[in-house]
Amino acid sequence: MRILFIASLHHPEALKPAAPGEPPPLFPPSMAQHWWDRALRKRGHITAVFYRNRPTLGGIRAERHAQGLTPGKLARAAFNHLPPEANPDYRLRNRRLVEQARAFQPDALWLVGDNTVIYPETLAAIKAETGCKLVYSTGVSPIVFARPIEKRAARLYDLVLVNDYYHGIQWLELGARRMECLPMSACDPDFHHPYDLTPEERAAYACDVAFVGTLVPDNLYSRRVAALENLRDFDLGIWSVHDVPPSLRPYVRGAALGETMLRVLSAAKITLNVHGDFMHYGGNMRTFEAAGVGVLQVVDDLPGTRLWFTPGEMIVTYQNGSDLRQKAAYYLSHEAERAAIARRAREHAYAHHTYDQRMARVEQLIQELS
Repeated sequence: MRILFIASLHHPEALKPAAPGEPPPLFPPSMAQHWWDRALRKRGHITAVFYRNRPTLGGIRAERHAQGLTPGKLARAAFNHLPPEANPDYRLRNRRLVEQARAFQPDALWLVGDNTVIYPETLAAIKAETGCKLVYSTGVSPIVFARPIEKRAARLYDLVLVNDYYHGIQWLELGARRMECLPMSACDPDFHHPYDLTPEERAAYACDVAFVGTLVPDNLYSRRVAALENLRDFDLGIWSVHDVPPSLRPYVRGAALGETMLRVLSAAKITLNVHGDFMHYGGNMRTFEAAGVGVLQVVDDLPGTRLWFTPGEMIVTYQNGSDLRQKAAYYLSHEAERAAIARRAREHAYAHHTYDQRMARVEQLIQELS
């Protein structure tokens, strides 16, 4: 198949040059789309991407999120109050997408969620001209988080991929043709594995409890902040490309994307994985990446985490701050149990939760669309 991704490019600074003899990567390894694309190419599919967040003038800049108001936030808020159709730059981006699709002739358009740019009319025109199927993937509820522009296009979606079964039902109610509850994050054994560290790396990264991820704004990540604040008297290390709340700044050791993130996890005894406030089922990238690295993962107790990994055998789940502290202290003092759980998680992830397996299922679902 010929698959054209429509997505935003995050972490452009992490986009690496292609290895000799290989096509250039479409996304950096810090984005799940990098691994979707890699697995699809391995299966013989031809892929391309339209970066919807690339301005018609200039390039894509790396974003650093911070608490509080900034001139950039105020400017974006003003633009967000305008209908997307009133934005002249958006109109030009939509025309360029039509031109790219006309030249590429996709069998499937894969629209990644959090779209604020691409009009439903543009998607309908591409489907009518090329006969392609439209796949939409998202990790959030359409009722709470999906943009109006995404919900207006729901009847065009031939297949919606969601982490949470109930979100899929909501998309069906909005008019999507079919949905599949399938976590779109996974691991790649060639990349997500334990890393051998130099003495300098171990000195820089070693800690009892590591957290790598985003912590602002508070209305999206308050659960993460609360969990980390409960562990401030532990040997805690935090890595984030964005700002962090003042209460946690003493524990910040820098940014960690791609392989650096995996090296950080390889140096830790425990990694804490707390889903964003907007995820109530589970299935973020760290769930499967940490399992692949072979580090003990302590994660908030959500239905998906219990479904994909057996608590107490492959992961450790916690209920509240007191439970988190108790379990972190216990497993820090029981190295053999900690290592056994981490080993079983890695074995299970490699057997059941690889990107190759995810894309094999997506391929089957697209082929079933008539």
